[in-house]
Amino acid sequence: MAGVREEKARKTRAKLVSVARRLFAKQGFAATSTEEILEKAGVTRGALYHHFADKAALFEAVCVALHEEAVAEIGKAAGKSAGPFEALLEGSLAWMAHFAKPEVNRILIVEAPAVLGWEKWTALDAAHGFGELLEGVEAARKAGVIRNIGAEELAVLLNGAMNAAVLWAGHKGGKAQARMEKALTELLVALKR
Repeated sequence: MAGVREEKARKTRAKLVSVARRLFAKQGFAATSTEEILEKAGVTRGALYHHFADKAALFEAVCVALHEEAVAEIGKAAGKSAGPFEALLEGSLAWMAHFAKPEVNRILIVEAPAVLGWEKWTALDAAHGFGELLEGVEAARKAGVIRNIGAEELAVLLNGAMNAAVLWAGHKGGKAQARMEKALTELLVALKR
């Protein structure tokens, strides 16, 4: 019986995250009411509060899910690479491609810093994509294929640049994302030894 309850709880939580993700991406956090989430998910308020303390906690769960998707895409892209420089480049481009998706961009880049606050937003980033970026920089430095700049410092600079790039490209539209990916490639190539 416990297994059935656990499976039902897992499905309810997944449904809430899925519905909230769609609504937050379309309308934003502030314009999405808890009542609308409950109605679209077909669950009770008690079910929501069984899984999440409030709407902000549900938003955070959506952010975690999006970050986990990014980590998977980064790993897949970097894993196909011939060497550490290529892995860093391909992983970074995969990150940019994921974060350029309109729903991801709106939720993680535009809304999350304000909804979660700077500290929680950066902690989520550090727990997910930033770790892969830092690993990529360290591997490329260790292999001697990029300049000997502090790994953490370089990862912070690249992370900030990529966040700003996808935010800028998201507002510009058109070919802005391709321009940013080209610029990132040129920047990383300039760091090669």
